[in-house]
Amino acid sequence: MEQLTQIQQINSAIMFGSFTDTELSSILSAVQYAKAQLRKEKIRSFTKGDTVKFHSTKRGVTVTGTVTKVAIKYVTVKDGVVLWRVPANMLEAA
Repeated sequence: MEQLTQIQQINSAIMFGSFTDTELSSILSAVQYAKAQLRKEKIRSFTKGDTVKFHSTKRGVTVTGTVTKVAIKYVTVKDGVVLWRVPANMLEAA
């Protein structure tokens, strides 16, 4: 709960503060860097043959399959005969 309060305070400071364009660009760069680090960490957690699941917004169902390929940003998951190219942050171990 405390973390949620901190996030809300940070969001309010960014939205209603008097930051310059340069300062906002710096904040944006820091967020993008943190997201990239999380993505890399998530990618490293999957290997070929792992069983994973994700929610398909196209079909509105949860798909479970096997990792067939791990790339820089995406993981290829085989669900029967269908191959899915899924962003690593959408995957979780099944």
